[in-house]
Amino acid sequence: MSHPSVALLVVSHDGARWLPTVIDGIRSQTVAPDRVVAIDTGSKDDSPQMLRDAFGEVRVVKGSTTFPEAVALGLDALSDDPAEWVWILHDDSTPDPTALEWLLTAVEAEAGLDILGPKLREWPSLRRLLELGVTISGTGRRETGLERGEYDQGQHNDVRTVLAVNTAGMLIRREALERLGGFDPQLPIFGNDIDLGWRAARAGMRTIVVPDAVVFHAEAAHRGIRTTPLTGRHTHYQERRAALWTLLVNVRARALPFQLVRLFLGTLLRMLGFLLVRSPGEALDELAALLNVYARPRQVRAARRERRALDVADPREVRRLLAPPWLPYRHGLDFVGDLAGALTNQASDVAERRRAAAAERDPASFAARRQAEIEAGDAYDGEAILRDTGLVARFLTNPVAVLLSVVVIALVVATRTAFGTVAGGGLSPAPDAVGHWWRLVVESWHPIGQGTAVPAPAYLLPLTLLATLLGSPSAAVTAALVVAPPLALWGAWRLLRVVGRLLSIKGAPRWLVLWGAASYALVPLVSGAWSDGRLGPVVAGATLPWAVHAALGFADPEPDRRWRAGWRSGGLLALIAAFTPVAWVVCLLLAVVVLLVARLLLRGSAPVFGDRSVWGPPAVALGVPLVLLAAWWLPALQHGAGSGLLLDAGIPPGPALSGLDLTLGRLPDLGAPQWLGLVLPVLAVLALVPGRTRVPVLVCWVVGVVAALVALVLSLVSIRLGATSAPAGTTFLLLLVQAAAVTAAVIGVQGALTSLAGWRRLLAGALAALAVIGAVGGLVWAVVGGHGALGDEVRDDVPAYMLQEAASGREHGILVLHGGVAGGVRYSVVRGAGVTLGEDEILALTPEDSHFAALVRDFVSRPDDETVDGLAAAGIQYVVQPAPSDPAVSAAIDAASGVSQASAQARSTRAWQLDTAPSAESLHGGTSWLHLALVVVQLAGLVAVVVQCAPTVERRRRA
Repeated sequence: MSHPSVALLVVSHDGARWLPTVIDGIRSQTVAPDRVVAIDTGSKDDSPQMLRDAFGEVRVVKGSTTFPEAVALGLDALSDDPAEWVWILHDDSTPDPTALEWLLTAVEAEAGLDILGPKLREWPSLRRLLELGVTISGTGRRETGLERGEYDQGQHNDVRTVLAVNTAGMLIRREALERLGGFDPQLPIFGNDIDLGWRAARAGMRTIVVPDAVVFHAEAAHRGIRTTPLTGRHTHYQERRAALWTLLVNVRARALPFQLVRLFLGTLLRMLGFLLVRSPGEALDELAALLNVYARPRQVRAARRERRALDVADPREVRRLLAPPWLPYRHGLDFVGDLAGALTNQASDVAERRRAAAAERDPASFAARRQAEIEAGDAYDGEAILRDTGLVARFLTNPVAVLLSVVVIALVVATRTAFGTVAGGGLSPAPDAVGHWWRLVVESWHPIGQGTAVPAPAYLLPLTLLATLLGSPSAAVTAALVVAPPLALWGAWRLLRVVGRLLSIKGAPRWLVLWGAASYALVPLVSGAWSDGRLGPVVAGATLPWAVHAALGFADPEPDRRWRAGWRSGGLLALIAAFTPVAWVVCLLLAVVVLLVARLLLRGSAPVFGDRSVWGPPAVALGVPLVLLAAWWLPALQHGAGSGLLLDAGIPPGPALSGLDLTLGRLPDLGAPQWLGLVLPVLAVLALVPGRTRVPVLVCWVVGVVAALVALVLSLVSIRLGATSAPAGTTFLLLLVQAAAVTAAVIGVQGALTSLAGWRRLLAGALAALAVIGAVGGLVWAVVGGHGALGDEVRDDVPAYMLQEAASGREHGILVLHGGVAGGVRYSVVRGAGVTLGEDEILALTPEDSHFAALVRDFVSRPDDETVDGLAAAGIQYVVQPAPSDPAVSAAIDAASGVSQASAQARSTRAWQLDTAPSAESLHGGTSWLHLALVVVQLAGLVAVVVQCAPTVERRRRA
C-alpha cells in the first residue's frame, strides 16, 4: 500500500544517551520514511557519529544554532527531494513502531489536514501522558488538558482538532511549513509549537492529534536534564519569555492593551508565588523574561504585521482552540492548595521527626505512652475531631486550657490603655499618616529641628511596614503594645515545651509550661517597661522566644533545616536589634562562648567544624542584622550619631539599671512591687539543686551571667546627647536575665518532680505555690494598675494655632525656651505637627548647631535686629516660653525690636512672633545616594530573608 512521501528530520544536541533507542525506533517503523536528514547542533558527545552511522546524512553546525534555524537547514537539505510531508523528531523522542503509520493513515482518511501530532508519553515511564495536543492560556501557561501525573488508559483516544502539537513527532505538510515561513526565529528552543500552530490556525490550516500514534519523549531540556548554549541554567526564563512573546504577537489587536497589563500584573503575582515557595531564581527569571519582551516593541510590532498577512480564518474559530478564560483562576486556587499542603506537610514532618526522636531515645516508654493515649481517646484523627460534639466540654474540663485562656484575656485587658492613640512616658505620639514615617526612612536629610542627616532609627522600618499594612501609625503602635504580651506567651509556651522534650520524652508538665510562659510574658509589664511606653523591651520580649526556638534548629541533622534556622533566627534577631541594638552584641558574645565550649568538648573534631552547614547558619544569623540594619548604623557612624547604636527605642534618656534592677526585673521607680521580683531569682538558684537537670540549668545561668557582665560594662558608659547625657540601653539585658531565670526554674522543677521524694517533694511543692502566687500577683498588678505614664495626655506647651501653621510648612518653626538665666536656658525647635515617634531619637542624636545656639543665646540675653533676622533666616516664626517663665528672659525678648507678642493658651506661658518672614533655605539638605542605595539593599535583603525563611516546596525539574 502506497503512502504519501515523508522526509524525517532529526535535530540533535548532546543526545548520545537517547539516540540508540531513537535510532532503533526509527528503524523499526512499520512505514519507513523515504529519507532521513539529521542536523546536529555542536554536540560534544558521540551524537554526530551515531547519526552518521545510522543514516549517513548528517549536517553538523555550531552549538548556538536555534531550533528554527536547524529546521530551516533541514529543509534546505531537502531542496532536491519531492517529499510532501516532513516528520520532525528530537534526539530524546523515540517513536512507537506504528507511530508514522498511524499519522499517515489519518492523512489519507481525511483531506485538508496540514499538521498532525502523536500522543506523547513520558520516557522512561512509558505510561504517563505528557501531551495530546497543546494550547495556551491568557497568562501564558502551556495547557495540555491533562491531570498531573495522569496515566494512559485509553481515555483520550479520539482524534480531535487542537491549536498545536509538540514538535517532537510533528508531521507537517511541507508546503504549509514553507508558507508559514518555518518556525519563529525569536523562539530559539521553547514555544515553537504553539506559535506555529496559532499561525497555522489563523491561516486557515487544520491541526489534529492522532492518539493511536505514540511517541515517547524525555523532555530533556524542559526538565533540566540537558543544558544547551540556548537554555543555559535558566530554562524557566526561556520558557516564560517564549510564552510572553507568543501571546503578544498573536493576540487580537483589540485585546493587546488588556493583555499587556494582564501579563505585567500576572508576572508580579507569579514572582510573589515563587518567592513564597522559596524559588527566588524562578522569580527573577519571570522578571527578566517580562523585561526582555516588553523592551522590544519594534520586534513585536513587526511580528504582528507578518501574522496579519496570514489571516484567513474566522477569529472565533481560532479563539475556540485557546484555553478557556477561567482556567488561570483555577490554577491560582490549585497553587493556594499546594502552598497550604506544603505548610501542612512541613508541620507533619516536624511532628513525625519529634516522634521518631522520642521513640529512638526511649522506645518502651514511647510505645506505652502512645497506647495509653489511644486507650484514653486522645488520639483523634481530623475527621473524628470534626464529628466530636464534646469539644467544649473537653475544654472546660481541662484546667490548663482554661487557665491559658484566662491568662490571654487578662493580658489583653492589662493592655487596654494602648487602644487608640497612645503616648506618654518614653513613647512619643505617632504621626497622622504613614507617609511621614516612609519619608523619615527614605530621606537622607530630615527638615526637623535645624535640619539633620542623622538616619531614622532602625525600629522605624518595621513599624512603618506594619503601619502600611494596618493603615495608620497609631494602629501600628497599638498593635505592637497589645499583641506583644500574648505573642510572648505563645512563643514561650512553644519554646518551653521543646526544652521539656529535650530533657524527657514526656516533656514538662503543661501546668509548669503555663507558669513559665505566663511569668515570661509578664516581664515587660511588671518591669514597668510597658507602662513607660518603652517599645524596645516590649517588642524584644515578644520576639525573643521565637528567635531562640528558631536557633534550636542549628542542631537539626539535616543541612537544609539548619540553613533555614539560620535565616529565621537572623531575621528575628534583626527585629530585636532594631529596637534594642545591644541584643546583637550579646548574641555575638554568646556565640563566642558556645564556640569555645564546643572546641573544648569536641577536641579532634575539626571535620565537624569544617562543615559549612554547621558553622554557616549561626554566621548567617549574626550577619543578617548587619545587612538589614545597614541603612541605619552605617549613616549613623558617618554623621556622628554612633552613640545611637547603644540606645533602646524610645525618648532618650532611657532608664539606668542597677544590678538589683536586673535581678528583680524592674526598671527604676517603675513596675510592680519589688518583692514580687524575688520569686524568679530564688527559683533560679534552687533550680541548681536537682542533679539530673543541673547541666541545662547551668547553661541558663551562663546566659544570664553573660547578660549581667555586658550590663556591668554598659553601666560605665555615658552617652552625650546635646546638653544632657543618657545611659546605654540595657532593657534587653534585663529581659534576657529574666528569661534565663524562667527557663532555669522550669527545667529545675521538671528535674525535681522526677528525682525528689518525701519532705523534699513537699518543699518543691511549697516553692511551686510561691511561684504561682508571684505570677498571679504580677498578673493582677498588670490588670489593675500597671499603666504608668502610658496613655496620659502629652503636655502641649505650644499653642494649637502655632502648630497648625507649623504644619503648613517647615519654615514656620517654633522656638521653645526652657529654664532661665540662673540655671541656663535650654531650647528646642518644633516643626510640623510636633515631635513624633522616630523624630525624637533623631533630634536627640543630632549634634548641636553651634551657629544656631549662638543666635538663641544672643536672643535671650541681648536681642537685636541682626539676631531676629538670623532666627527668621533659620526658619523660626514663633518663640514660646512655657510656664514657669523666667521674667529676665521674657523682659529681654519684650524689649527686642522686630518681635511682637502673641497669644498663649496656658497661663504664665509667654509667646512672641517674629516680624521678619521666616525662610526655609537653611532646612534644605542634599540627597545621599549612599543612603538610598542602603535602603534599597535593606528592602531587598528583607525580601530575601523572608523567602529563605519560608517553608520549602520542592519544584524538581530534573529526572
